[in-house]
Amino acid sequence: MSRQLMRFSVPSLADHQSATTTKLLLLGDSGTAKTGSLISLVQADYKLNILDFDNGLDSLVQQIKAKCPEKMKNVNFITLRDKMKASPMGPIIDGQPKAFITALNMLDNWKDGDINLGKPSAWGADQVLVIDSLTMMSDAAFSWAEFMNPSAKDRRQIYGAAQDAVEHVLALLTGPGMATNVVVIAHTKYMERPDGTMKGFPTSIGNALSPKIPAYFNSVALATTTGAGASLKRQIATISTGLIDLKNPASMKMQGILPIDTALADFFKTVRN
Repeated sequence: MSRQLMRFSVPSLADHQSATTTKLLLLGDSGTAKTGSLISLVQADYKLNILDFDNGLDSLVQQIKAKCPEKMKNVNFITLRDKMKASPMGPIIDGQPKAFITALNMLDNWKDGDINLGKPSAWGADQVLVIDSLTMMSDAAFSWAEFMNPSAKDRRQIYGAAQDAVEHVLALLTGPGMATNVVVIAHTKYMERPDGTMKGFPTSIGNALSPKIPAYFNSVALATTTGAGASLKRQIATISTGLIDLKNPASMKMQGILPIDTALADFFKTVRN
């Protein structure tokens, strides 16, 4: 009996997905222009598709109108907020929460009215999938988990289900099957560690998930501000600080501080080169 040797194709590092796509976690406090920093990607001819949980694209819209109005058509978005209503117990969700499950459907097949962009996993290197923000997406995931577990007597069940759901989304976005660029924007939560030191992490559900989130990303940057008034500067840091650990795959070439107006486009370009 003859034997046939099976041959396997072994990819080289030149074929790694980082050569064509970037998966970036962008952290920052409120007001540090995280969303507005997307303008440089629009100017660099990337097509942006935004899952807008924050309903806060105003600054990006104004910048595009001022700097490159002809590229407004290159940005698609869908705003995802669960409808709220007043009640004797305070504001509550009106009916079934839909924001998180709608986002999952869009991540599988982006279709909104007459706009059908197909599967994000096949968009390629000239498009960017944006989650704005992970923080508010986590709130939507919690509302979804609470609705799906109406009989849960232990609130930890709801927290656990919501945390698992968010973590699975991050695994999807940063996995090799998502062959497009990804920018996940998150607010910063400062937490005390067992040794008594403070550390900044992405704000999500509870405290257990936040420290795990950066592990899903090879690129983590921080939107910051310095000065005040007329001397106020908004920047994006790429080198770790005493409070927040950052990552960039091109640390030998990447500038430690990038001006906000060109930061994300510069980051993408440096990593690709």
